[in-house]
Amino acid sequence: MPATPLLEIAKHAAPLRQQVEHAIREAIIKGQFRPGQRLTERELTLSLGVSRTLVREALRQLESEGLITVIPNRGPIVRELSTDEIEDLYAIRAVLEGLAARSFAEKADAKNLHLLDQAATEAIKAYEIGDAVGALEGKNRFYDLLVSGSRSPSLPAMLATLQSRIRQWRAIGMTHPQRSSTRPQEAIDGLKTIWSAIRNRDAAAAEAATRDEARRGAAELMRLLAQTPENVSARR
Repeated sequence: MPATPLLEIAKHAAPLRQQVEHAIREAIIKGQFRPGQRLTERELTLSLGVSRTLVREALRQLESEGLITVIPNRGPIVRELSTDEIEDLYAIRAVLEGLAARSFAEKADAKNLHLLDQAATEAIKAYEIGDAVGALEGKNRFYDLLVSGSRSPSLPAMLATLQSRIRQWRAIGMTHPQRSSTRPQEAIDGLKTIWSAIRNRDAAAAEAATRDEARRGAAELMRLLAQTPENVSARR
């Protein structure tokens, strides 16, 4: 079993419990903890320098978010991917983010348009130079801005329930050693198409392009999952 990575928390601003949750969540999303890996309270306590109670509470929260699952006689493990779940949640994601893009194109002000342009530019530049971490952060920021700038009272809360899993899968897809050589350019083209439609205030095209990009992301994950022997048992 891989050793528990050293995790850091700032121990200020947000309540300590939330910082512990954030540190473990980010470690899962970024792939420091891989699907199927066991998480032990003792190692997390030592790594984070906090009480076991705080770690236990954080793990309960992450279980409710679908990032970990508790196995009898084994304890918490990072949830493995399954084709059924990818198909289901990416279909939901495509609809919700598509609606966010439509609403953004219709309602976004100049400030949010500028911020989205910056995020798209940064993500595309990172893709072009092969900076996987930068591309991941840029793409996450792009979609965060897309949702927050949609001015929808309901979409942010609805997408929040999927966000951690989506980011985990996106990180796995973008850093996987067997990633398709054509996928980075597809992602660049997808971002450009979404941004172009939004800039032109073409709400229907923005929604369609966002849904298409979600479908391409799901297809790549399905392909990668099919090539991973340890996940064969998860497929149905």
